[in-house]
Amino acid sequence: MEPQISTIPSDIEIAQRAKMRRITDVAEDLGLTDDDLDLYGKYKAKIHLEVAQRPIRGRLVVVTSVNPTPAGEGKSTVTVGLTQALRRSGTNAVLCMREPSLGPVFGMKGGAAGGGYSQLLPMDEINLHFTGDFHAISSAHSLLSAMLDNHLQQGNSLNIDTRRIAWPRTIDMNDRVLRQAVVGLGGVGNGVTREERWVIVPASEVMAIVALAKSQEDLEERLGRIIVAATTGASRKPVRASDLKAAGAMTLLLKDAIRPNLVQTLEGGPALVHAGPFGNIAHGCNSILATRSALALADVVVTEAGFGSDLGAEKFFDIKCRMGGLNPEAAVLVVTVRSLKMHGGESKKALTTEDLRALEKGLPNLEKHIDNVRQFGVPVVVALNRVLSDTEAELKMVYDYVRKLGAPIALCEVWAKGGEGGDTLARELLALLDKKGAEYRPLYPVDLPIREKIETIVKKVYGGDGVEYSPVAERSIDYLESIGLGQTPVCMAKTQYSLTDDPTKLGRPHGFHLTVNEVWGAAGAGFVVARAGEIMTMPGLPAEPAAERMQIKPGGEIVGLF
Repeated sequence: MEPQISTIPSDIEIAQRAKMRRITDVAEDLGLTDDDLDLYGKYKAKIHLEVAQRPIRGRLVVVTSVNPTPAGEGKSTVTVGLTQALRRSGTNAVLCMREPSLGPVFGMKGGAAGGGYSQLLPMDEINLHFTGDFHAISSAHSLLSAMLDNHLQQGNSLNIDTRRIAWPRTIDMNDRVLRQAVVGLGGVGNGVTREERWVIVPASEVMAIVALAKSQEDLEERLGRIIVAATTGASRKPVRASDLKAAGAMTLLLKDAIRPNLVQTLEGGPALVHAGPFGNIAHGCNSILATRSALALADVVVTEAGFGSDLGAEKFFDIKCRMGGLNPEAAVLVVTVRSLKMHGGESKKALTTEDLRALEKGLPNLEKHIDNVRQFGVPVVVALNRVLSDTEAELKMVYDYVRKLGAPIALCEVWAKGGEGGDTLARELLALLDKKGAEYRPLYPVDLPIREKIETIVKKVYGGDGVEYSPVAERSIDYLESIGLGQTPVCMAKTQYSLTDDPTKLGRPHGFHLTVNEVWGAAGAGFVVARAGEIMTMPGLPAEPAAERMQIKPGGEIVGLF
């Protein structure tokens, strides 16, 4: 079957043609008044923190996916489209999503606010500077970096070992040359010469703290707990942001950034977009404050977690829901025929051609992700996100496979049709919620030793046989447990493309061991990070960055932004 030719305009063209509602009118749909909002122009607003403290009335749904592929699965698009479909059905539904990072926007993927006729508005502003949250987070992070180096310059009364500084610098761009650097060159007046590194803002611990804080007071307390370094000598006493007296000023910089942002879907429904930790190198979920606010305002709240169930969803259940006291009642698992064919060995260039053999070989990846969600006691519906090249035989194969696994499945066409294309998925989801079959439970108790928690995730979520640790990781784990960070959740950092730590091993591998190369404490966020494989906390630009296709015309029209 030959692929059909798409006549659907680009995402930015669709967004530019849309007629937006005033954000005050969108807020009224949620029962919010002018006193609950601070406006950022006509189409964006921040809501007050008090809203998050109101009683919960809604039911929480998380959208996840199979392991993503370069072909794209459309998880964000399905999240938006499903919310639009729920509102079409008369359900008071609200969308909760993360804020996009400028790094990926100008790097590999372009915009990150959904796509086609299921996207967020104002799309260009959300993808660029938005309400300034990322800048505030970058500034707070950079203030701590500056105060740390100033302390070294002014005599180092805390006895910090410059070889054991754990706090990096940050920037919201993909810039590989900043992965390792030397600062303080040029003489004694320019500070202490030492090695330094940068991470992208979504990997900053300040970002994770903003996403996990439950109040301004909690925010300041968490910021103070950040471990920036260790002292000299055998004791290696942790040095925290509170020791540098930085937490108060950092909180001041974040006083507006901690408040959720209200925008709208293409069809005029409300959406809360707040915080943006990546799913592969951070915990990959939007803020607790945005989610709790939505649960206080709506009957159904649809949120997303970064990448596949092995990354974002696992951390959503084990970190965000645990810390936020949230009770997820259903999950939506997004899959495409194209992604399954790639997991079955098909090349990206051949994905528009029917290949039932490759599709069949890729189906076990889908099965593993269904099993993953069910491990947390949460029922799941599969959203088969249709693209124009899918054949009826391919769609039937996926349908039949999922039904044999006992899971509901719905064809999803929200990219091309907006909310209408998600009507069937919305009905399946509401039917799943009506059964009230969820019994959410985290995968592990936090009081297990760090190694046991890592091995639990590797064996139960990734399907591996065990874990190998580098000598550096072994020593780090022992140190973290000695300073009281042993009884926290674990945030795994690994490739999103595979269930293993090797991005080339697609499908559902068996018999593998995960190699943990590095472990560090994020004491402010409240978890320990374990980095496996070659995953980077500072990405690089591709050979042809998306930025090369972008421009603004003399009349103000933006082109190339996805």
